[in-house]
Amino acid sequence: MRYIFYCVLILLAVLRAFTSRPIYKDGDKIRITDRVISEPLYFDNSQRIVLQNLKIYLPKYPVVTYGDSVVVEGVVSDGRLSNPILVNIEENKNFLYQFRNKVIKVYQRSLPEPHSSLIAGITLGSKASIPKYFWENLKSTGTLHVVVASGVNVTFVAKFLIETLVLFIDRKKAVIASLSGVWGYALLSGFDAPIVRASIMGSIAYTAEAQGRLSSAVNALFLSGLLMIILKPDWIQDVGFQLSFLATLGLVLFEGKLKSKLSMLPRIFRESLSTTISAQIAVSPLLLFVFGFINLLSPLINALILWTIPGIMIIGALGGIAGVVFEPLGQTILLMAYPLTWWFTTLIEILAFK
Repeated sequence: MRYIFYCVLILLAVLRAFTSRPIYKDGDKIRITDRVISEPLYFDNSQRIVLQNLKIYLPKYPVVTYGDSVVVEGVVSDGRLSNPILVNIEENKNFLYQFRNKVIKVYQRSLPEPHSSLIAGITLGSKASIPKYFWENLKSTGTLHVVVASGVNVTFVAKFLIETLVLFIDRKKAVIASLSGVWGYALLSGFDAPIVRASIMGSIAYTAEAQGRLSSAVNALFLSGLLMIILKPDWIQDVGFQLSFLATLGLVLFEGKLKSKLSMLPRIFRESLSTTISAQIAVSPLLLFVFGFINLLSPLINALILWTIPGIMIIGALGGIAGVVFEPLGQTILLMAYPLTWWFTTLIEILAFK
């Protein structure tokens, strides 16, 4: 019965993927009314948004932000909307979106670039203001997933918190506490879609893993992935969804075995290295396909920076919230993250391929 159940889900997911997505042909003139659910990218003279799997390059102004509802017209051409016209834009008045934007502004007024963008990326998944040179360095070193809202950083942080908390409490309680932290992060990030996806998959997989059965964790992960595709078929083509799924699968399958192989290393480095290598094994084929190359040193680089992520996230969250209430206090707290962001940015700068 279990196999029949999974076959039905797989068939339903495939049918949903092929029947619910809009089918556009090159030359079609279309009008899209939709909400921007992924962070726009801003360039010197333009901004890029993605709606219904189409890349849309708009003039720099008026600025479109994450969460806005827009109406765009244009002609479909090779996966893009050529000659797009922004017909209408409505700002999202939701409290979470407004609060998120205020927190990001606190980061920008408190720290110089790329430190402010790094904190915004790790804490809130915001990639809008990342400088081009820093973006290229992250891409070159295979660490881009840590900063953008791909959800991979959620799996890293969840695993890191679990392995840290088990030093003080039993594993089941550690899983519950760490997943509570992950969902708190998802709430603070404004429930950005990739973060929510990673939080759902991680919650199911790690809860099953806490029961001590690897097969349960794998089954739970695949079940959650299928259900999410059935609910929103567009996610099957989303790189963030794919990275979140593969990274979680890698951690479930390989992390325990690698940790035992690295028992001679100090605990903090062993945890970071086993976590990043496990995820890297699973996501490397996809990264190679999407970006055209992978950095063989990426697991080591990730291990060297991964330990900074929980600290940056905690300080970033506290400083951002405090800064919205009383900005000088928030700025003081955020300065505590500077040694961590300095280590991160300096290491990326040194190890990036030029």
